[in-house]
Amino acid sequence: MSQAYLDAQMRSQDDREAYWLDAAQAIEWQVPPVRAWSEGEGWFAGGLMNTCHNAVDRHVAAGRGDDLALIYESPVTDTHLTFSFAELQDAVARTAGMIADQGVGKGDRVILYMPMVPQAVIAMLACARIGAIHSVVFGGFAAPELAKRIDDATPTLLMTASCGIEGSKVIPYKPLVDKALQMAIHRIERVILLQRPQAIAPMQEGRDLDWADTLAEAQPVDCVPVEATHPLYILYTSGTTGTPKGVVRQNGGHAVAIAWSMAHIYGIRPGEVFWAASDVGWVVGHSYIAYGPLLAGATTLLFEGKPVGTPDAGTFWRTIVRNNVRIFFTAPTAIRAVRKEDPEGDYIRQIGTGNLRALFLAGERADPDTIHWAEAQLNLPVIDHWWQTELGWPALATCFGLGDTRRKAGSAGFPVPGYGFRVVDDGGVDVAPGETGNVVMTLPLPPGCYAGLWNNEAGFAKAFAGFPGHYETGDAGHVDADGFVNIMGRTDDIINVAGHRLSTGQMEQIVACHPLVSECAVIGVDDALKGMVPMAFVVARTGEWDAAALGAEIIKAVRDELGPVAALKDVHIVGALPKTRSGKILRAALRQVAAGETIAMPATIESPAALEAIMEIFAKVE
Repeated sequence: MSQAYLDAQMRSQDDREAYWLDAAQAIEWQVPPVRAWSEGEGWFAGGLMNTCHNAVDRHVAAGRGDDLALIYESPVTDTHLTFSFAELQDAVARTAGMIADQGVGKGDRVILYMPMVPQAVIAMLACARIGAIHSVVFGGFAAPELAKRIDDATPTLLMTASCGIEGSKVIPYKPLVDKALQMAIHRIERVILLQRPQAIAPMQEGRDLDWADTLAEAQPVDCVPVEATHPLYILYTSGTTGTPKGVVRQNGGHAVAIAWSMAHIYGIRPGEVFWAASDVGWVVGHSYIAYGPLLAGATTLLFEGKPVGTPDAGTFWRTIVRNNVRIFFTAPTAIRAVRKEDPEGDYIRQIGTGNLRALFLAGERADPDTIHWAEAQLNLPVIDHWWQTELGWPALATCFGLGDTRRKAGSAGFPVPGYGFRVVDDGGVDVAPGETGNVVMTLPLPPGCYAGLWNNEAGFAKAFAGFPGHYETGDAGHVDADGFVNIMGRTDDIINVAGHRLSTGQMEQIVACHPLVSECAVIGVDDALKGMVPMAFVVARTGEWDAAALGAEIIKAVRDELGPVAALKDVHIVGALPKTRSGKILRAALRQVAAGETIAMPATIESPAALEAIMEIFAKVE
């Protein structure tokens, strides 16, 4: 354990006020805050700043205008572009002028329904530049889901592109936008459309404006100072009722926390290249594509492609070497996809990893087998870390930038300075080390965490009502004897089998260790005798195997590890698991199918055919 981490963690808890005021000095303020935390107001209340200025303009003013700010890698369109800080400043200032020309000002909302193109990041920064609140909706999201977000955010303007590209498929966006605008109650008078050559979309006269033509007529505008507590963005995440929750992030706390994390968690220095292989529609894309690297004066890499198939399982390593990436961040699902296509790591040996220092994983629990494979192939630290859309930046991690390299496969690490963790039972009493319980955080949450839910005060309050004085993460986990925190999955993934609380995440960890298993999901299903029993869905590796024998071996492995109480008897070998576009397995949908419920195809699904195939399995059983 590094002394730097221990000192930071202790000071962030014992002298929170001084710690975060010191951290705030990494940000340029028009009016510096005199307090860090103010109850009822939030972080750095009274301070005035601008996030775009801190991400772009201040680096130009410091003489770094020629330094590299943004790299755009698009293997799906065979495009490679770069922007210096000066070039990015010009593009952002002109785009901000274009947005302002449509009547958008401070506090107005702008919906961005965009693919992974530079204009998406530029538009996010442009909104921040004038104090507008952006809400990025994942490009290609279903029209009804886009309509829900339009009605909730009531935006003045919608900005979109004619299409996105998913692997080898061109996804037209404009028909989805047109349908969503017809469905929405809220009226949007202006749509700015970026025409991509892969699919030219028709324009609606009187409403639609061509992005390139409108931008050419716009004049650059300066940054508008805003209060630290002014919203930077609204990002919608799925709600339990089917209604999306609009997570609100404030400017000041976000800038301070994200800049802190770049230096102290990821160890990135100004001028270095950081790559988060995510999408701007997700929180990782906000924190660590659009904002984090730029706030740190580093270079951000924007990637339009897939881990495999664009063109092959070597695309990650090729991109890393070509662009001198120092820290790489992706989801465990992506690494599993690479492993399935290249189990022996041939591409890694052929291409190398250049000057890469570490691989960070997040977005879902990283099973130990995947971590062990990646570390063996890359010969680099592979660091799992954990956070949520609501939090906005990592809460559990190995703080690589603080000289810490401790890690244990299966654990997300240790509390990041600023976060206070407890693992408690349903009554709020701390559980013993190693025992699974509810993961909660002491209040106040550190800077950068969500300040509310848009138009949903009751929903926001609910997250703090279950355990007074704490934020309820909704995840279950335990702390081991060495202090490592293990997040085992959502609390509804803890199943009660004949009175025994068992983690399906722990079972997944055992199943994933089988040499023939590529990936898996374990869910709890109702059982008349035991209350609940586990059921496994497994994607097998390519090669020869017998389904019945493989299922029997998996059942034996779980029984050997956890004992007969685990009661795993059903193993289904499937071609693929249903996932969201961000790579998360749709376990709730699997539970519904297994329970015989009729379900609508989830709006976030990336692979409807995978879910349909599983539905057919159960239809035949019936």
